[in-house]
Amino acid sequence: NIVSFMVYLAPVPTFYKIYKKKSTEGFQSVPYVVGLFSAMLWIYYAFLKPDTTLLITINSVGCFIQTFYICFFLFYATKKAKMDTMKLLLSMNVVGLGLIILLTQFFAKGSSRAQIVGWICLIFSFCVFVAPLGVLRQVIRTKSVEYMPFQLSFFLTLSAVMWFFYGLLRKDYNIAIPNVLGFSLGVIQMTLYLIYKNAKKVTKEVKLEIAEIVGDEELKLSEEILKEQIIDVVKLSAMVCSEIIPMVTAHELKNEINLPQLNVIINEDMIIKPKAIIQVS
Repeated sequence: NIVSFMVYLAPVPTFYKIYKKKSTEGFQSVPYVVGLFSAMLWIYYAFLKPDTTLLITINSVGCFIQTFYICFFLFYATKKAKMDTMKLLLSMNVVGLGLIILLTQFFAKGSSRAQIVGWICLIFSFCVFVAPLGVLRQVIRTKSVEYMPFQLSFFLTLSAVMWFFYGLLRKDYNIAIPNVLGFSLGVIQMTLYLIYKNAKKVTKEVKLEIAEIVGDEELKLSEEILKEQIIDVVKLSAMVCSEIIPMVTAHELKNEINLPQLNVIINEDMIIKPKAIIQVS
């Protein structure tokens, strides 16, 4: 329960960012609506089984925290985001959960009711654990763990281990089996974090060096524009230094070359000499 409580508190930094910016920006409400549905479903399952105080307590706390997150999100969300969130809440937490409760109450009896709800919880838990695969794909593609915090991955993995042994010792395989997948994915997430943890730091160091050279406190150019400019500089260097430039006087340069498009101020006594030859591979 303590570990699961830490997992519930993991999104707090995200909502602090929303509070500071007074906007939800690109954040989505889906994880919190799904989290609320999961907590409510497990509470219903716990009421159908004997001696499930731990399940009831932690999921009750989860319902409260997820509801707070959703209300906080709705307060700062745009009109479209609010409408999408309300539609998802109604379809999943009201209609979906309501149908599960009604159907199992009227069409199932005794222990079979708990088994049916347990299978629903098991399948849904699998779906929840599979959801982070998109994040793993992004980490491998970008070679950056910016959007995969290590603390969250660690507590999710630890939580999966705890609930696996809890389900195993109680011989409740609806709890134990999904957490095998959760543990496996958690180990993969932490392994990827260790592999790519320095990628973000390197990017920051490069940006700071460029900002220092430019002499600007805030680097206004985006990464894509910066890449294009670097490519243009390399191309220009290749054009200018493709052959050795002979020494010429400023007077000869004026007579030989006519560049009306350029506003160049040339000193009569200045002699143009190539300082270096850049070899471009």
